[in-house]
Amino acid sequence: MRKRFFLLLFACFFGVLAALNAAQAGSPYVVLVSLDGFRYDYAERYQAKNLLAIRDSGASAVAMIPSFPTVTFPNHLSIITGLYPEHHGIVSNDFYDPTRAAEYTLKKSAGDGSWYSGTPLWVLAEQQHVKAASMFWPGSDAEIGGVRPSYWFTYDDNFPNQKRVDQVLAWLALPEEQRPHFITLYFSDVDTAGHDFGPDSVETAAAVRKVDDMIGSLRQGLAATGLPVNLIVVSDHGMQDTKGYVNLSEYLDLSQLHVATDGPLAMFYAPNRVAARAVYQALKGKSPRFDVYMRKETPAGWHLRDNPRAGDVVLMMREPGAARKAVPKKDVNKGSHGFDPAKYETMRSIFYAIGPGIEAHAPLAPFENVNVYPFIAELLGLQVTSRIDGNAKVLHSLIRH
Repeated sequence: MRKRFFLLLFACFFGVLAALNAAQAGSPYVVLVSLDGFRYDYAERYQAKNLLAIRDSGASAVAMIPSFPTVTFPNHLSIITGLYPEHHGIVSNDFYDPTRAAEYTLKKSAGDGSWYSGTPLWVLAEQQHVKAASMFWPGSDAEIGGVRPSYWFTYDDNFPNQKRVDQVLAWLALPEEQRPHFITLYFSDVDTAGHDFGPDSVETAAAVRKVDDMIGSLRQGLAATGLPVNLIVVSDHGMQDTKGYVNLSEYLDLSQLHVATDGPLAMFYAPNRVAARAVYQALKGKSPRFDVYMRKETPAGWHLRDNPRAGDVVLMMREPGAARKAVPKKDVNKGSHGFDPAKYETMRSIFYAIGPGIEAHAPLAPFENVNVYPFIAELLGLQVTSRIDGNAKVLHSLIRH
């Protein structure tokens, strides 16, 4: 009886394992690529031939609308969770959390999964027995909800681009039971060039062509695998030429406040409501260069009102310049982002998609980036199990049934 029991137990175990492998084997593949800082008009402007080829034979958008603030971590998390920053919790690249009495910074906090809310696509996939991998993506080196991708790397900006592509292809060459069906890939070259030299520079043009070459290399490698891979290329935000700054310390004493700045945005955290109102009064109407709001009165389209991580008082530059807590030690960037995408078209990003599960389609009208999440989930055959801000109907017409 004991022997028969263990035989039955082993049979059940391998039966379940076979069922999970069969479920994975039947699921499609998606490779999601982010080109950080790639503005909506760069492909046409700088003749990114590989992206234009996807546009012409696959699907694309005139532009994709990033979440506010239009900076890197909030928007990568919006794409990968389908949530506005207010809801996934990463309201800027750097901010203060009054509840935790702690600061979130990219250098110290990015790998701490306790800061993140929502269910990233790699977590959703792993929960539903579909392996995922990340060749970099903001937040992918953190354990979120107790889950990581099956394969991932701690971010290293010096990791060569071609090796990133090669790693994606190596994962797809694994035996089926080990092979990921959802993979992310990230390049930062265009964002760096845009900051250092401005969006109109020859350096930015060269960076566009450099990452476009990587898209070409990736497509060639994907074709060689013979697998039914859907390729989606997005960016987190655009880029605006900028100059000058506002020195916030000229308007009020910052010593008793937590203040977080990122490009044109400043968020003030006061010890109480009276102090918060005093900050507001010290800034309101004091300069035509910026607008200031109590957080509960920020524009509805920013989706920041209900998260105290966004500060008690929020300042936003009107002109293309930066907000700083003091006189900066070096010149401000020649290009920047973070501006309201409703007012700055230059903040808009890209969306290109091609593959066996994607219909060829004329460029779509601009749509919000939170809608990418349910689109990819549907492509992968995953069930969205938590509330999101994205709407599956927005990109449903692109899916080939």
